[in-house]
Amino acid sequence: MFDGSRADSAQIQAVAGERLPPWLQELNGEQRLAATHAGGPLLVLAGAGTGKTTTLCARVAWLLSEGVPAERILLLTFTRRAAREMIERARALVQRALPDAGRVMGGTFHSFAHRIVRMHASSLGLPGGFGLLDAGDAVDLLDILREEHGHAQRRERFPLAPTMLDIYSRTINAQTHLAEVLAEFFPWCAEHREALARAFVDYQARKRRLGLLDLDDLLVHWRALAQDEVIGRRMADGFDQILVDEYQDVNGLQSDVVRSLRRSCREVTVVGDDSQAIYGFRAASASHILEFPEHFPGTRTVRLEHNYRSTQPILAVANAVSAQDRKGFAKTLWSELTGGQPPQLAFVRDESAQAVRVCDSVLAARDEGLQLRAQAVLFRTGHDSDLLELELTRRGVPFVKYGGLRYLDAAHVKDLLALVRLTTNPADEVSWFRVLRLLEGVGPVRARRILEALRPAQGAPPQLERWPVAAAHVPVHARGAASALVGALAATSANPDQTAGECVERLCAALAPLIRLRYPDAGPRLADFEQLAAAARASTDIRHFVSELVLDPPASSADLCGPPRLAVHLIAAYDGNMPADMNAAGEKGIAEERRLLYVALTRARRRLHVYVPLRYYHRRSASDDRHGYGRASRFLTDAVQSLFAVEHLPDAYDAGDAGASAPDALARRRRVDVSVAHLFE
Repeated sequence: MFDGSRADSAQIQAVAGERLPPWLQELNGEQRLAATHAGGPLLVLAGAGTGKTTTLCARVAWLLSEGVPAERILLLTFTRRAAREMIERARALVQRALPDAGRVMGGTFHSFAHRIVRMHASSLGLPGGFGLLDAGDAVDLLDILREEHGHAQRRERFPLAPTMLDIYSRTINAQTHLAEVLAEFFPWCAEHREALARAFVDYQARKRRLGLLDLDDLLVHWRALAQDEVIGRRMADGFDQILVDEYQDVNGLQSDVVRSLRRSCREVTVVGDDSQAIYGFRAASASHILEFPEHFPGTRTVRLEHNYRSTQPILAVANAVSAQDRKGFAKTLWSELTGGQPPQLAFVRDESAQAVRVCDSVLAARDEGLQLRAQAVLFRTGHDSDLLELELTRRGVPFVKYGGLRYLDAAHVKDLLALVRLTTNPADEVSWFRVLRLLEGVGPVRARRILEALRPAQGAPPQLERWPVAAAHVPVHARGAASALVGALAATSANPDQTAGECVERLCAALAPLIRLRYPDAGPRLADFEQLAAAARASTDIRHFVSELVLDPPASSADLCGPPRLAVHLIAAYDGNMPADMNAAGEKGIAEERRLLYVALTRARRRLHVYVPLRYYHRRSASDDRHGYGRASRFLTDAVQSLFAVEHLPDAYDAGDAGASAPDALARRRRVDVSVAHLFE
């Protein structure tokens, strides 16, 4: 069991007894102890709903009030919005006492890495104007290499480009050998290890030749700078305090960076909760927060366990699930909130019955005054909500489903961004490849011919000036649109004084005819272009605009789901889904799945409903009734279930009940004969 020193009552009282500003007096004892810690590394274990952000903001404010210059404080987060909000809150706390306090350095790991790598590009052997690839661009480049290596034509199955990127990124971020990554996470790809290794080496070489970096490269290069004896020491000396939010989500590279920056200075604060480490698919690992006291000897550990979000019965369930993890830091959440309903665990016949039951519960809560927007349904995988969405629609219950494509992942937005990238880096053949395929009649083969014609010599990067030669390979009917695109690129490139907004507007106008031709719903897509143009007007230059979009894109729909809800309905809590079969092969996967359940449980404020379907159909869309029986998630042990009000409803909504809200599962899948052909025999 990992353990750290707890904040004892004498220490808390000593801090509380001092004359403190109002913003410190409002904190509880543990929060105040963390905020005012002086000297040495600090680990703040902030359980769900315990005021993590409030505590971190108070610590930044306290450091400023103690005379630490703002520009010598570095705050690293996982979203730039989080960094901005924390810094603004901290400044507001000390504004009256320190009206002239400077600006704290803050941002995401990737955005700060980008700033540092730009600053030291020459030392890294990079061109000063290097471009950035987002995940979609990286997939496109790997797809090109996959075809060039002949893997697309192989008779045996070879990993697709998105899978290749997953393998590559996990290997880089976890700092684990490729063979180990394949064996643990991609065993079906292990036979292609040597071919994958060659492709990844070529991927790195191609990026360097084209003057491109992906997001993983930013961290790799930052770590190299941080570990350099001269540059790294100078970089570390630039900060008196480093604070890292959500430390349970860091990967191996990010952990290395923090340790390198603090090798001679121990003033580092990390805040996080190992019980909420759920980003293993991004190569994050709870081991980094668990091992923090080993990496930084003399660490002071402060636990935040006073929960301000949920009622005690809900926390009792979450605590019981968390206690199953024998390797984490011991935490017991508690609350002073009274009222609320006991958590409910419902065993239902199947997913159809589950959908009906959830709708009944949601509408009953609404009738009791709980607004629909105050309720949420959580599920492990996208298809878990299929029948529920149909039932909600049938009953006329409005709902919003969060998840899916990010704004920048939409095809038409990526089309425009590829065109924008070419204005600053005409040698970017990945962007050329995408833009050329927008032209009618231009597929991968013809696009490659055009690319070759744009090169002045074999192996050289494409050059815009060679378009008259390359245009001969464009189909006659598409040459007008192609010339408009190239003309817009040339005009933008030839005018360095043009603002980012003017540049994007010009490119949007040139691209619009192709969007109308290519997409049937062109109207909404062109409206997205207007949003991008508006964002570009607020940017200093076009290169900065593109970099900012890659580093900190507009919020995904998942980010819009907002704070935890008063009522939470967790569906499909059966073994094989929680934990998911694909993540249940090893101890690490099981532990992460348990933490995922814990996170879901702690989203509830007043009401918690968990549903376990008992019957599972082998073929979801078939007309037969072939099924099997399952059991509740292994994490819902007898001890955990004893904390719920348990209902067993396997026979609810029987098919013989004419008033049933949902059809019987067998009836729903049968194909009924409505033929009248026999009348004409």
